[in-house]
Amino acid sequence: MAQVAFDEIGAVTATFLTTGTLKKGDVVEVSGEKTVGPCSDAGRFCGVALDVAADGAAAVQVGGFLRVKVSGEGVTPGRVSLVADGTGGVRKAAAGSGGSGGESGQECLVVSLSGKSAVILM
Repeated sequence: MAQVAFDEIGAVTATFLTTGTLKKGDVVEVSGEKTVGPCSDAGRFCGVALDVAADGAAAVQVGGFLRVKVSGEGVTPGRVSLVADGTGGVRKAAAGSGGSGGESGQECLVVSLSGKSAVILM
């Protein structure tokens, strides 16, 4: 069987200042002018920290295929609405019930799942 990999195809990476405690592989959100920080639970993420320097700068992948940590149930291959899980990864956005809107997730294309990580297209 042929091996297929999607990691970093079409990667768009930018350097940001950071707030809070970020680790390599954490999803991030814009927290201020030219600045990213950790996402809260149910937050809308803008990318993944590829590297975090001691001087407070981070390389963040904001587009293309990227690997994210996944928690919870319901993330499957295909189009999935994702939100930050508050611990550096993502989870499936909760659907609305009884006419309420639910969580405002980001629709991503999930192309690969492996253990507690997934490759998505942003």
